[in-house]
Amino acid sequence: MDRERRIQGLRDRLAYIRDIFANRDDESIRLLAAKFGELLERHQAMPGGVKREELARIADLFDFSERKLDTTLTPMDRVRIVRHPQRICLKDILENVYDNYTEIGGRGEYNIDPSMLIARAVFSRRVGDKVTNQMVMVIGQEKGHGEAFRNGGSVKPWGNAKALHYMKVAETENIPVHTFVFTPGAYPVEDWPGAAQQIARNLYDMAGLRVPVVAVFSEGGSGGAEAIGLADRRIMLSHGYYSVISPEGAAAIEAGLRSGDRATPELIEKCARQLCITAEDNLRNGYVDRVLQEPPLGARPSHYDFFRDLRRELIQTTNEVVSSVKSMKLYRAMAVRTSKTDDAESIYMRWTLSQSALDRLVEQRQRKFRAMSRNARLDGTGVITRAVAATKGTIWAAHSFLRYDLLGRQKRRLNAMFEDLGAEAHLVRHKVLMPLKKTLDKVLPGNGTAQPKVGEAVVDRLTRLSCPEDGACLVGSEWAWTSPRSQEDRTISCPNVRTHHCPDLWVPDLFGDFAGVCPSCGHHFPMEYRWYLQNVFDYSESKEFNQQLESINPLGYEKFDTKLDKAKERTGLKSACITFETSIEEVDAVVAVLCAPFRGGSVGAAEGEKFIRAAERATRKRQPFIAYVHGTAGIRIQEGVNGVIQMPRCTIAVRRYIDAGGLYLVLYDTNSYAGPVASFLGCSPYQFAVQSSNIGFAGPGVISETTGIAVPPNYHKAYHALSRGHIHGIWDRREVKKNLHQSLLTMGGRNLYYR
Repeated sequence: MDRERRIQGLRDRLAYIRDIFANRDDESIRLLAAKFGELLERHQAMPGGVKREELARIADLFDFSERKLDTTLTPMDRVRIVRHPQRICLKDILENVYDNYTEIGGRGEYNIDPSMLIARAVFSRRVGDKVTNQMVMVIGQEKGHGEAFRNGGSVKPWGNAKALHYMKVAETENIPVHTFVFTPGAYPVEDWPGAAQQIARNLYDMAGLRVPVVAVFSEGGSGGAEAIGLADRRIMLSHGYYSVISPEGAAAIEAGLRSGDRATPELIEKCARQLCITAEDNLRNGYVDRVLQEPPLGARPSHYDFFRDLRRELIQTTNEVVSSVKSMKLYRAMAVRTSKTDDAESIYMRWTLSQSALDRLVEQRQRKFRAMSRNARLDGTGVITRAVAATKGTIWAAHSFLRYDLLGRQKRRLNAMFEDLGAEAHLVRHKVLMPLKKTLDKVLPGNGTAQPKVGEAVVDRLTRLSCPEDGACLVGSEWAWTSPRSQEDRTISCPNVRTHHCPDLWVPDLFGDFAGVCPSCGHHFPMEYRWYLQNVFDYSESKEFNQQLESINPLGYEKFDTKLDKAKERTGLKSACITFETSIEEVDAVVAVLCAPFRGGSVGAAEGEKFIRAAERATRKRQPFIAYVHGTAGIRIQEGVNGVIQMPRCTIAVRRYIDAGGLYLVLYDTNSYAGPVASFLGCSPYQFAVQSSNIGFAGPGVISETTGIAVPPNYHKAYHALSRGHIHGIWDRREVKKNLHQSLLTMGGRNLYYR
């Protein structure tokens, strides 16, 4: 029986090797197959089967061949490793790394989302003569070993909501969180709470989560990975990958394939190499803190030495995070920094932190992500200009502190005191003096004063319909900027002509006076972003900043330099993001605009940095912060993880701004999808959309291909997003400026300068 089991193990190893190398013609694989075939023939021919010594020799040959093949792995081979059913999963880690655990939030198929596994786990360690139990909350995607109900680790929105709930439980109990990233990507559905919106909530809350967080990456697929990947320390397994998109997805985009078509294996291999997805790539770029070495060809459930190494690494890393913020650490902190993982269990450190230590922990985490992706953008700002900007920033911060914090706090206290006194006086007057006044009015007739008669002009102004002779009522006599399409002498049909029977529209009227809005049904035709810049944000009177930040090709992605140059030449922009200060009806505000004509409004390192600096500027100047999304196709795939890391970076900037008492408002237009919506846009407490816009996590084609579910018409329309609770209102384009001004006066922000 033991021999049969060992032979079956060798058979599984050979099948694994063939799967990893996609049946590649390799001399080592051919040798293994031949030797194993001969072993099987002898085993079947001999009455007692082959001897143990012969099995040991063939096992040694497998070990040698795996070590040799491991040196030839390509990035795509590593992708196949983490996708293989024989790959370790989170259940294996719970069984072999932690001393005890209890799975919570459901078990197996009896679970709100079996792809997300939550467990309360224990490290038992001997300290002197005592055995100490250290509790942690384990959260991660569970792929299993081929179980269909696990959905391949692709988590639904409610699975990410469950993960966030137990992160907050850990925060309440003051225990560390260990997250394990084993996902090809999030499951793209818009049902409540919504794939994009829930990932945004996770990122927003993890940015300020007041417990140590350690993340381990095996398969990190874009936004699905970021949902639990924002951590104080990030460990990556040596045979894992971390990417903005799957190599197959990148190849499909590069080849311009339609739904159902498949890219060639050569193109997929090329994209996997260009995206820089391996552990070594991410360590070099600074997106993970360390790489944990796996056995040759990746860790499998039988590799018990690897589980021991992972246990030591987790203890060591958690000790490092805790010691970096503890006030009383002394010799242990130095021992933790200088020790190797072999000594990790010999150093005991309490993992519960004081409130002041937790404050330092959150600040340290946020600064860590702020410093990322510095080499993935080009900043053409001169040294003198930078120095002047830094000086101005310091002056603004000092001015805001003096005016709004130091003096403003005293002023608010005095105002509150006078308000209370005034309210008391009003009540006394109303209860005591008013009855006396009424008595005197009755005793002395004619003591009251007659009300003046309202003039006819006032009555006419209050009751007359506004602009009845001018058709559509505009602000002033005309728009400050009209679309160039208004010069075209032709007619156009409204898309709703079959349902609303709209008459044909004359293009000069439609894109001129009507601002791209059908007067019959209200359908909004797409409008250039410059229409909003001039007619809503008074861009000609605004002050743009950070315009020298420029998008580049940090990974050297093939032909992408040419594409970037064409986008810059066609739009006159250096990136897809424009940031400026403006005034909306005498209310100063900072605005960030994502422009669809520049690479679809996709976000890379330059766009992320401009957005973060805009949020920081709004914080210093106590101004509202508005994000107008003319359109975004998501994260720029050609920048790889340099792009996807902008999701946590920008979300942290938004969290810091809102925590400082600001008002962050997002306005969507045309098409807004993927990473930005699933992070720094979707976390806003005030999100609005221009009528007829589309909002979602993934486009209809991606959803159909991923889930196999046919997407109904208008699935991503703004009114559906409103009905799902993803946005908070829909605005007519012609009323955007008025609505923005109303929002600035009535929403959010205890520390806004005009409050």
